[in-house]
Order: sequence, then C-alpha cells, then structure tokens
Amino acid sequence: MHPENYDFRSVESKWRKAWDESGEFILDDSKESAAPRYYCLVMFPYPSGNIHMGHARNYCIGDVIARYKKMRGFRVLHPIGWDAFGLPAENAAIQNGVDPGSWTKKNIADMREDIRSLGISYDWTREFATCDPGYYRWNQWFFVKMFEKGLAYKKKSAVNWCPDCETVLANEQVHDGACWRCGAAVSQKDLDQWFFKITDYAERLLGDLKLLEGKWPDEVVAMQRNWIGKSLGAEVEFSIAGAPRGRSIRVFTTRPDTLFGCTFLVLSPEHPMAADILSADRREEALRYIESSKKRARAERLSQEKEKTGVFTGARAVNPANGAEIPVWIADYVLADYGTGAIMSVPAHDQRDHDFAARFGLPVVEVIRPEAPGEADPAGRAYEGEGRMVNSGEFDGTPSREGIAKVSEKLERDGTGKRAATFRIRDWLISRQRFWGTPIPIVHCARCGPVPVPEADLPVILPKDASFTGKGESPLAQARDFVNAPCPVCGEKARRETDTMDTFVDSSWYYLRYTDPRNDRAPFDPGKAARWSPVSQYVGGIEHACMHLIYSRFFHKMIRDLGLVETDEPFEKLLTQGMVTLGGAAMSKSKGNAVPVQDMVRRYGADTARLFVLFASPPRNQLEWSDEGVQGSWRFLNRVWRMGKAVAGGPDRGHSAGAAKVAPEALERKTHWTVRKVEDDIERDFQFNTAISALMELLNALADYPSLGDEASRRSYRTLLSLLFPFAPHVSSELWEFLGFEPRPLAEAPFPSYDPGLLLESVVEIVVQVNGKLRSRVKVPAAESRDESRVVPLARKSLAGKAAGNYSKFKFVPGRLVNFIEVKP
Repeated sequence: MHPENYDFRSVESKWRKAWDESGEFILDDSKESAAPRYYCLVMFPYPSGNIHMGHARNYCIGDVIARYKKMRGFRVLHPIGWDAFGLPAENAAIQNGVDPGSWTKKNIADMREDIRSLGISYDWTREFATCDPGYYRWNQWFFVKMFEKGLAYKKKSAVNWCPDCETVLANEQVHDGACWRCGAAVSQKDLDQWFFKITDYAERLLGDLKLLEGKWPDEVVAMQRNWIGKSLGAEVEFSIAGAPRGRSIRVFTTRPDTLFGCTFLVLSPEHPMAADILSADRREEALRYIESSKKRARAERLSQEKEKTGVFTGARAVNPANGAEIPVWIADYVLADYGTGAIMSVPAHDQRDHDFAARFGLPVVEVIRPEAPGEADPAGRAYEGEGRMVNSGEFDGTPSREGIAKVSEKLERDGTGKRAATFRIRDWLISRQRFWGTPIPIVHCARCGPVPVPEADLPVILPKDASFTGKGESPLAQARDFVNAPCPVCGEKARRETDTMDTFVDSSWYYLRYTDPRNDRAPFDPGKAARWSPVSQYVGGIEHACMHLIYSRFFHKMIRDLGLVETDEPFEKLLTQGMVTLGGAAMSKSKGNAVPVQDMVRRYGADTARLFVLFASPPRNQLEWSDEGVQGSWRFLNRVWRMGKAVAGGPDRGHSAGAAKVAPEALERKTHWTVRKVEDDIERDFQFNTAISALMELLNALADYPSLGDEASRRSYRTLLSLLFPFAPHVSSELWEFLGFEPRPLAEAPFPSYDPGLLLESVVEIVVQVNGKLRSRVKVPAAESRDESRVVPLARKSLAGKAAGNYSKFKFVPGRLVNFIEVKP
C-alpha cells in the first residue's frame, strides 16, 4: 500500500540497506568488461568530526556525476577514504590527553555514518585512511626511491615557522604572512629540513599545463602558471672587490638591459655570503640586523608600505658591465628563496630599489629612456617600462628588448654571466616537527651518514609511547625505543629521523591507491592504475590550486619516471565547487554557522538535503544556505510522491485536471525535451540547478495532464523518476518499485533517451506585427511555418477588425513572424 505522505525515514533506510546488501556500488575489477571506464573522485576529507552541509555539497556533486555515468553505461570507480594525518589529532592529544589514533578513528566512524546517511554511491570496500601503516608504508617507499634518485635531500634552511602550531610550513602554506591553518603570524627559523626537489620538474609542470587547458578551470591553470613562475633573463657574476679570484655574488635578472644602471647589490639576510663579507667596522651592526630580520614575518618584509631598512656590509662588488665598484648591502626586502637571494639594484628602474636608494642616499643612474617623453613616470618614481638604452656605453640607443639579448651575449663572451631561466617555485619542504604523520624512513649514522631504511623493513611504524608536549621538537624525539636503531649499513648505533612528512605527501598519490587498495607488495598494480588513471573527474576546492594540486602533479610525474604509470597528469578534468555560506560567511564549525548533515537528514531526509545543495546554485558558484530553499525542495519531493499515487491509480482512478491543459502529444514532447535538457546540463558543465528546474517543469506538465494513470502519463512519470535518480536516489527508487517499472532496481536502469523528432512543435505560433508593433498571433502547422504562401494570408486575415490600411508590403521571418508595413496613399 502506497502511503499518502512521503515517509522519508523508512524509504531512505530501506534503500540504503538494499544497496549495501546487493553490493550495488562495489566495483569488481576482476570481471572483464567492454564498457568504458569512468573514475569519479571527490577530494577525500580530513576526519575532523561530524560533517556539515558545506562538506556534503562536494559529496553530492560527485555522486550525481557517478550515478549519471553509471546510467550511461560506464563502469564507474567512485571511492572514498580519509586524509587522516594532521595537526588537529595531535592537538587533541595535547589538550585532552587522548591518543591521536583513537581520536581519528572515532571521527572517521562519525563521518562515515554521516556520509552513508546521504546515500552517496561510494564503493566502501576500497576505503582506507592515510594513518594506516599499510598506506603510509608506501609514502616511505616513495621517499626512499626519491632519496636514491637525489630528489629527497636534507639541508639547513631558513624556514617558515608557525609559533602557534610549533611546526615548519611550506611556502604554499603561508597565506599573507600567516599560517594557513591557524592564522598566526609566521616567522623565519634556521633548521635542518628535508626537501623534495620539485624544482627538477618545474619545466614539465609548467609545460604540461597545456594538457589541462579547457579541462581545468582557467583560474586554476593561471594560478599554477604564476606559482611555478618561469622567468627568462640572465645570471650575472659580480666579483667581490679585493677578494681572491673566483669569489663572486651571483644574481638573476630579467632585465640585463639595465645592468649599467646597477649602483649597488642587496643580499637577503639569509644569504650564505651575508655574514662572510662583513668588514670589521660593520660586523656587529650587520649581524644584529641579520638576526632581527629573520624574526620578521615574510609579509612584513615584503610590505610596500613599510619603510625600507638595511645595513652596509663594508664590501664592494664589481659591476661587470662597466667595471664600477658598487656597495653590497643587506636588506630584508630581499628573500632567500627569491632568485639567488641576491639582487642587482637599479634604482632608476625598480621602485623598491628606488625607495631603498632614497632612504640611504645611494646613486640613481638612468639607463632606459622611454621612447616618448610623456611616458616617463613622475618625479620620485622609477621608470619600469621599456625604451632605449642610455648611459650604457656601446649599447646606447639600443631598444630594451634587443638590449636584453645583446647584453646577455656580452656577459657570455666575457665569462661574467649567461642566459638563464629561473622559477618562482621552490623545492617542497616536507619536514614537520610533529608526531601524527608519516615517519621519514632515514637512520642517521655517525659513520655512514643518512641511510634509508631498507624496503624489507618498511613501514617504520609510529610508536605507541610518544609524549605530547606541544613543543617544537617532534614527540618522536622523546620515544627512545623508536629513536635508537642500528645503522642498516654498518650495524652501529644510530638514530632514526624524528621529523614526519608533510601531510600533503599523503594526498599526493592516494587516487592511485584506490585502484588497488589492498596490495601489500606494491603501492598499486601498474596494470590496474593504467586501466583507471587519470582520474576522469576530480572535484575539490580552488584553495588547493597551489598546494595539493601541484604536489599531486609532481608526484604523478615522479611515479611515471619510476615506470608505474603511463600518463602525464593525474586528473583529466577538474571541477572546483563553490563554498556553502550562511550569513555571508563560509559554513564552518569554528564560526558557529555550520548546519550538521544529521540535522537535515532527521528533519527532511537525505534526498531533500541533496536536492537543495544541487538546486540552489551552479556547482562552481557560492551557495548561500536558506531554510526556505530546503523547504521548497521538500515540497517538490512530496509533489513527486503524490504524483506517483495519482499515476498508479490507472486511467479510471487517476485524477483529472479538468480542462485539457496538456495534450498527450504535448506531454510526450515535454518529456523528450526534458531528457535532452537534463542530459545537456549535466554533460555541458554540471549545471545541476537548471537540470532540476527542468524536472520541476515536467512535473508541472504532468499535473496539468487530464488523464493521469494512462499509458502516456506512466511513460512520462517513469522518465521523470529515472532523471531524478542521480539527484534524489531514495525516493525515486521507491516510486519506481511501487509503480512496477522495469528494470529493477532503478539503480540498474539506463539513462533515458530522447527522440530528436519529437522535440519539434507540431504547431508553431507566428507573431503578427504592423510597423514593428505586435497586433496578433496565428498558429500554423509546424510543417507549413516556413511557407510564405501559407503563413502570410493567415496573418493578414488575423488583422481583420484590428488594423485598417494598406498592408501590401511585409517582411516574413520563416517560422517566427510577419511584419506588415503600412503603405501610405
């Protein structure tokens, strides 16, 4: 018996149980199939606790795509897992005295239940967490491979230090001088750190962006191109005056045409030569400045508003262009990771250099003059444009662009420089002074140096007895049984590395593990990876453009070089979804404006919650939460439910709408039009909101149909349910079963097709105008709507009694309108 009202609780629990018991969403990769493959992946979540509707939107977007593709005949891989290492678990251990592993597992259990309650079609048999030793073992395996190839190395480095999190941050994790996670001001600190040589892949990372154009959002491609930041120019050697031959300062410049205007050099406080070239009378002051600079946040050092500071080293260098001896300064506006950490300062043509020169009374020499006098910048401003070279010896009068090449050639001839390219991207700093992460598989031996842990001894497992103090040194350093280990080479006493890996390592290759998640002999089977990679559709936030998405691209290329994958890129297409906001702010538990998924599921059901986040805004756009919008989605699903009862009643018991507002042929045409509309909206750019709107229109047409329960209405309603299924799978499955539609269950049904011939109107309405103004309308058979001899007489006849005059002249637009032009006597 079909209940009068939609009991979403019983319906949704019934179908989730049915899908689980039948293994509906489990992909059996052992079965041979000629069906095309489709890999749909939403960025896996960090298990921070119960999820809110901001999180849910991502999963619902991915689920519509996965369900739709399965209905179109694809074999779909749609997995889920957990990005489970990270600071919050360790902070919980410090604050609450709980084990981070237990805290993480509890959160995973809570979030798993939340996601299951939404009816997301995940293959849960492929689930894993990155904190599982069976997963992070392969993080360590990749590290060892990279170490063997020289791609993993350790060096002392001035690093970004978050005083609140008490850990090192990669450049990508510093936003406007603040920690990306907690917002604390970031300072500089010298530590021995592990790096991955992502710069060895900079050219490939940049060049292969062309493979992603038109498939990834233009904004993300542009952000990565700018972050990688290739610059062409020249490396120039400035010898130290009075120093032994060969002792020089190397700088990179994109404007070698301005070399003759270089009147001083500036080193970053972290430059390796900064403390070495100090004269005795400058040493004490300079060392104080160097130390104070390292404590300043990056954003403060780069601020345009801050007055320039600096200190003279007492040393001088020789400008290779003209032989002039120029002073060498140290200033905090130059960063160690910018170019070579030293710049040639041309105050006439760089505003920062101009400000510095004005502050310290250094000479300013014009060497580029604009072609037109009016192009010069106002007094007190550097001219940074192009022009012709002046005060540049043999190059006077040379255009800037030509001068760049000619000066570079001269440097190469003289042995004082060369043409070069540099990249903005720096090597990836992966060391973290934390416990809850992948242990770095290195043993430090006094005799053998850093030695990788043999593959047979992996994984290096996190100890159970770590002490969580919240101090900067890793808790691993306090675990004696972990730290003390024999050297794998000589067997002598040695110490394990106590830093752990950046958690972005975990997420850099997880998409490949999903293709073979239980493999204990390799990260994955290359054959399975070849079948499923690259990911067909990736879904996640744009905030990952210059972190996770670059790291994954780097890892994929490194893994290809190991011979484990065949493709150049990890993700074929990328959809960056907009945030869900409430009260104008992004939905967040920390802001107190989160709407828990369980609240929505209990009050309205999963299908209503799904429908709202899919209907309220296109996926790429921000979505403002609205209780009224949720209620609107609830009302729509209840109308669908009641329509099912009416259609099930049969032609004798189905309700009559009275006057025939929608004829059978019109309903059929509307149904086929809706199929095309929904298909186009999903295929074109995942315009789920307009697809759902089309379903609402079809429901309205059914409501205006006079003979609900006849065969025409059953066909139309059947189509409505199959189109609704990707968006609201529970209610559509229940109604499909209730009306006895085949095949069963609905999850096995194909996506409906449409007949292009039925999209055409059988009758066309022609607009009738007089002198461009609407006067009438006439309906003609569609087959005759382009026939002037048939349409014009009918249009003229329609004007009888409405407009008098001579209308012998007219303009006919086939299938659309007739415009009569009055002829004056």
